[in-house]
Formats: sequence, C-alpha cells, structure tokens
Amino acid sequence: MNTENAAAADVRATIEQLWIYPVKSCAGLSLTEAELTATGLAYDRSWMVVDEQGEFVTQRELPRMALVQPSFRMGQLVLRAPGMLSLHLALDAAEAPLRVRVWDDELDAYDMGDVAAQWFSDFLGPDAPGDLKRLRLARFDPAVRRLCSPKWTGGREAVTQFADGFGLLVTSGASLAGLNERLLADGHAPVGMQRFRPNLVLGGVEAHDEDRLGPMRIATGAGVALIETVKPCARCPIPNIDPLTAESAPQVGDTLQTYRRDPRLDGAITFGMNAIVLEGDGLVLRVGQTVSADWTFD
Repeated sequence: MNTENAAAADVRATIEQLWIYPVKSCAGLSLTEAELTATGLAYDRSWMVVDEQGEFVTQRELPRMALVQPSFRMGQLVLRAPGMLSLHLALDAAEAPLRVRVWDDELDAYDMGDVAAQWFSDFLGPDAPGDLKRLRLARFDPAVRRLCSPKWTGGREAVTQFADGFGLLVTSGASLAGLNERLLADGHAPVGMQRFRPNLVLGGVEAHDEDRLGPMRIATGAGVALIETVKPCARCPIPNIDPLTAESAPQVGDTLQTYRRDPRLDGAITFGMNAIVLEGDGLVLRVGQTVSADWTFD
C-alpha cells in the first residue's frame, strides 16, 4: 500500500494499545510492539489451563485466574500470583502430548508438566469447585491448525491458537470512553480496557467505529499488514470481573445491555470485533503505527 492509498482511505486511525494474553483467561500483558503471525499476535493464548479431562478453564469458572500475571524474561514465560513463588517456563518447553478441548474443538497439545500443574492447582484449587481442584497447563502445538469458523471468515481459511474463536480482537479507546461515561453517570467507577481483553486498541476513531471498518491496512515499515474484522464479539460475564481483585459486580454488563444489543448476533451484547490476519505474517506491529481502512456496511 502506498502513501496515496492510505491518504485516500475513509478512516485513518492509530494503534493506541497492543495486548497479549499468554495464558488464556489469565491477566494480559501490554506491549509497545508485537510480532504478527498467522494466528494473531505472537504468544497470545499459547498456553491454557485445563481440568483433568483436558477441558479448558476460564475466569467464568475461576475468577482468580485474572490475578495470574505474565511476563517474559530471558527466553522464559514468568507467571506470578499473590502468595505464590513465580513459575518460570521455557518458551519452547513441552513435556508430553495432551489432548485438550476448547469450546467445540478437540486438539493435540502439550502438557507443561507436574510443576506447572501443581502451581495452578495450588493457587486456583482452594476456591474451585470439586471437579476443578486439580488443574494442568497445556501449550498449543504449533503443528496444529485450529481453524476459525468459515461461516464468519467468508470461507477463507484462518487460524488461531487457544483464543475463543479468532486470532485477534479489535476495539477502540473511544468505545471504552463511551462505556465509562455511562458508568460514571450511573454512579459507578470507570473501568480499564483490561476487562475486554483486546489485542489491538485503535485511537483516533469514534466509539464503536471498529464495528464498521473494512480490511485494516497497517504500514509497518517492513511491509503492510492486512487485518479484517469478521464477527462482533459477544460478551460473557468476564468484563464484570475486576482484573485487580478478581471480584465480580454486574454494572459493566448491565450498562452494556442498555445500548450494545447487536442484531447481527440476535441481540447479544457485543463490544469489540473479532478479526483475522489476511497478510503480514512476521511483521512487527507497534503502538503509534497508522491504521487505514474504508467503511463497510451490510
């Protein structure tokens, strides 16, 4: 994409924030730059907590997962949680094959071993239901191709790792500001973007403009990344969970219900757009890069 094409686009935005969530449903990590891969941002949802049957576990069942904080250090994923010694995992570690399930998909993955399993069981198990006392940590097998729903990708083949269904989630700072205005008007405290678990947060657009954007072109300096939003993100109760305390209160969901019922999903509450990577595997996205797109309307 040349400069003229970018200037002629209907919308010119910027990347305001970049986030990844190395362990599905645990805390996010804010980055200034991230490598784009076919499955989304590098190391996003590459690990996942499962029960003894290999079924995925999230904050829906165990809100304290929000308190598990990831970081990267010297080729390791480091996990910290209140009252726990840090857990260090080599980024290429994989101890044994493990069959796991995430939603309707059964996948071959890797078990991260007994030390990781004990760490998660010790931290999450005491408050967990009986069938979730014993947990294990799985790592995505990069040889596996987990396909996104062709119903929403228009039949195009797109892949993701342990995300709910698509490689990227896109929202905007203005969308969060609009929600916070409503929360404040009702006497509630504003909330942070972490509750919505996006990967790309756009700046320079109006609230929920991301709902109507066509393919987004991001000039990286080494090439152009092409990302397309394909499905509104229906919201479960996780945005009600305070990421700092793991306590849940209904005001976020209740407020969204007043203005974010989406006819595209039969009235489900939506916030943000699921997206797929069309071009740009290996390019580096950075905060501040320009995003250009045209409007699209059904």
